[in-house]
Amino acid sequence: MSEEKILTGDEVLKKYDAESNTMEYSGVMAKFVSALAITFSVFQLYTAIYGVLDAQLQRAIHLGFGLSLAFLLYPTKKSWRRDKLHPLDAILAILGAAAPAYIVVCYSELIRRAGLPTAEDVIFGTLGILLVIEAARRVVGIPMVTVVLVFVIYAFVGPYMPGILIHKGLTLNQFVSHVYFTTEGIFGIPLGVSSTFIFLFILFGAYLEGTGLGKFFIDVANSIAGWASGGPAKVAVLSSGLMGTVSGSSVANVVGTGSLTIPMMKKLGYHKNFAGAVEAAASTGGQLMPPVMGAAAFLMAEFVGVPYVEIVKAAVIPAALYFIGVWLGVHFEAKRNNLKGIPREELPKFFELLRERGHLSIPLIVIVWLLVSGYTPMRAALVAIFLSIICSALKKSTRMKFSEIVKGLENGARNVLGVLVACAAAGIIIGVVTKTGVGLKLASGLLELSGGLLLPSMFLTMITAIILGMGVPTTANYVITSTIAAPALLQMGVPILAAHMFVFYFGIIADVTPPVALAAYAGAGIAGGNALKTGVNASKLAIAAFIIPYMFVLSPELLLVYGVNSGLILALLTAIVGMVALSSSLIGYLAAPLLTWQRIILGAGGLMMIKPGLTTDIIGIAIFAAILFFQIKRKYH
Repeated sequence: MSEEKILTGDEVLKKYDAESNTMEYSGVMAKFVSALAITFSVFQLYTAIYGVLDAQLQRAIHLGFGLSLAFLLYPTKKSWRRDKLHPLDAILAILGAAAPAYIVVCYSELIRRAGLPTAEDVIFGTLGILLVIEAARRVVGIPMVTVVLVFVIYAFVGPYMPGILIHKGLTLNQFVSHVYFTTEGIFGIPLGVSSTFIFLFILFGAYLEGTGLGKFFIDVANSIAGWASGGPAKVAVLSSGLMGTVSGSSVANVVGTGSLTIPMMKKLGYHKNFAGAVEAAASTGGQLMPPVMGAAAFLMAEFVGVPYVEIVKAAVIPAALYFIGVWLGVHFEAKRNNLKGIPREELPKFFELLRERGHLSIPLIVIVWLLVSGYTPMRAALVAIFLSIICSALKKSTRMKFSEIVKGLENGARNVLGVLVACAAAGIIIGVVTKTGVGLKLASGLLELSGGLLLPSMFLTMITAIILGMGVPTTANYVITSTIAAPALLQMGVPILAAHMFVFYFGIIADVTPPVALAAYAGAGIAGGNALKTGVNASKLAIAAFIIPYMFVLSPELLLVYGVNSGLILALLTAIVGMVALSSSLIGYLAAPLLTWQRIILGAGGLMMIKPGLTTDIIGIAIFAAILFFQIKRKYH
């Protein structure tokens, strides 16, 4: 990418976000696709209100809608025309509906002959599996398909595998029967969560976008932080964190807030590679920010076996630490380069904003209250969807027209396709893992490689999650790593929630980790910067995300698993001081510019505060205090 080329928001989405690179129909075809998407949303709302169908029926109908829309909206080849449906895509869209429909039509018979598939079952099952893989190629990308195909091949070549990977192998009938006609494969937990919680939360997000909540968040962030040192960069961090409460996509978050904040940062004096990095790091953290977080958080609740509100509660402190880390990096960079904020008279007034558009945030407050009060995520999301429409109508300036309400139904169905297809494809992997037992074998191999030691196991798990996350959506990445890598941590006595949150974090942070750092590439596209340099800067700003998972595995108090106690307060204080030390070490500024030796020692002191223990905490704090003392003395004497 040319370092000087600046892309528009739409261009960035099409280039770096596979889920946004869709067909642009007009006329009858556009109306047909809209009608299909709206029908999909109506089905999901109907079952949420009146009760979901039997698991396999609900998931099959959900998949049928999803595959049909995927083949209609994502062409076989990117080079094909974007305004005309190709006959091949039309055929695949029909087959995409037919393969899951076979389960719906033959549901009673399939239950009676469970485990004994007929020839017709194998044909439709094979077709369904192939269609899911092809949809994943179009919507999610090649990396995801590569992982799925490796597991599919492994299912059949088990007898020829070396060492612990050997297994007796599956026949085509066994493979299809398990992966397509049980709830252990494609129609397993991931698609089950997609067909209930995730769809409704994504629809809720679509309506919040339609009400203009995103612009309200940016204006609020400007009013709070725009005047400070490096104001626009802090606005980017704050607004991305707020947007992250309702958006689960790093790239979409970069475009949504970055289109406004990145030009502001460049105007203030930030280098384009740093401006893009700020937005990338902040937007990636949006998937860690409660109450909605990324779609994988809903899967975590199912896999761990706890209410979703427990996942939200556990994520609060780590997410706060992450954004504190990014904020500190931005602050020290602004101080190092003497970057001023925006004059207060040019900024919106906080209380005026609340008076004019504060009502738009009511649904977000209500959904948090409902989750904390014990309502199911489905019921909470359902109430919030209707409340977002009602609240927008409280003032004429924010009121949604009927056409906009209908458009919200369409956008919700479109927005869910990436997660839906990723969940279905991840189901193939889960099916192979449960049928062959490869998950426990890989976990045992990981333990053996690490010598049975916790820190090396955590490091190897981190590398696995980051590699898998390069180009693979967070949802699918989490499914794979929680199936393969998390069991190794569990065998070493790590609490189940901490183990799953560990792989969740590193799957997300792959979005800013070179060489495949999609959020950083998107930020570089808007800023006109160099993608690799932007990725390196984003990784430095997001250093907290590389450190925090180690913190909460070694100090589970940070996940609030033991409630609020003295251990939590001490762990939190040392974590914050550690974040300050690490951020200043990486940027090269604390109270004044840091010398090279000071940066090295300060970084070591910050890392010491990761490991719980009075000795390491005291040493780390002493190092930080000493460097700060020398800095102040040097600055004022």
